[in-house]
Amino acid sequence: MTLSVDASPRISPGAGWALLASELSVLFRRVRTWAMLLALAAVPVLIAVAVKLSARPAAPGRGPLFLDRITQNGLFVAITALVVCVPLFLPLTVGVVAGDTLAGEANLGTLRYLLLAPAGRIRLLAVKYAGAVAFCIAATVTVVAAGALAGVVLFPVGPVTLLSGDTIGEVESLLRSLLVAAYITVSLLGLSAIGLLISTFTDVPVGAMAATVVLSVVSQVLDNLPQLEWLHPWLFSHHWLGFADLLRQPVSWDSFLDNAVLQAGYVAVCGALAYGRFAGKDILS
Repeated sequence: MTLSVDASPRISPGAGWALLASELSVLFRRVRTWAMLLALAAVPVLIAVAVKLSARPAAPGRGPLFLDRITQNGLFVAITALVVCVPLFLPLTVGVVAGDTLAGEANLGTLRYLLLAPAGRIRLLAVKYAGAVAFCIAATVTVVAAGALAGVVLFPVGPVTLLSGDTIGEVESLLRSLLVAAYITVSLLGLSAIGLLISTFTDVPVGAMAATVVLSVVSQVLDNLPQLEWLHPWLFSHHWLGFADLLRQPVSWDSFLDNAVLQAGYVAVCGALAYGRFAGKDILS
C-alpha cells in the first residue's frame, strides 16, 4: 500500500528552518557522526606523532606534500593532513552521510512522516543536502583544528614560508589553512550531491553509501589515466588537490573558481535529477 503525499503542500514560512534545525540536530547527535569526526581528527595526530618519533626527517619529495616541512614548523601538520584525507578519508565519511540522507529515512520508515510535514519534497531535498554540506564543513574544520593543535604541541611554530617564497606570520598561516579547508569543502559539494541523488533510488542506505564512495574512487582513478585527458576537466574530483595557489603570495583564485564552477554544475545537475526522481516517487516507508 503506497502513501499518497501531495508534492506541493501548503508550506508555512518557518517549516523549512524548523526542518533544517531538526536535521542538523539529528545528524550531530549520532554516535556515527562523532565517530567519523574523531577518526578524521586522529589522522593529523598520527601524522604528527609519527614524524615526531621518526629517527630521521622526511626527505623532500617523499611522502605527502609538506611532510618534510613539519619538523621545521608544526603549522604544516594541518595542510599535510588535509592532503592525506582528501583522496579517501574525507570522501568516505561524506559518502556515508550523503548516501544516508533519504535512503536512511526510508529504511527507518520515517520518510513518509517527513513528507506529511508542511515542508514539501523540494524543501526536504534541500534540507537533506544542507545537512550533508554541514558535515563537509565540520569534517574539514576538524582536520585543520586537530592538525593545528598537534603541530603546536609537538613542533616549533613560527613564520611560514609559502610556495612562492614569501613568509607570513602564524595568524595568517592559520587563516590560509582555513582557506584550504574551505577549498576542500567546496570540492566535496559535488560528491554530496551525487550521494543525495543515489539516495533517492534506494531504500538501502548501505548501498547508497557504498555507491557514492566507489564513484569517488573511480573518478580519481580516471583522473590519473593520461589516455582520458579529455575527460579530466569534467570529473568532480579533478580539482580536489588544486589548492596550491592558495599557498602563494598573492593568492590566485583561479583554481578556486574553476573548482567552484565544476562543483556547482554537479550540484545543479544531480539536484535536478534527484528532484525529478523524488517528486514522482511513491513512498512506501
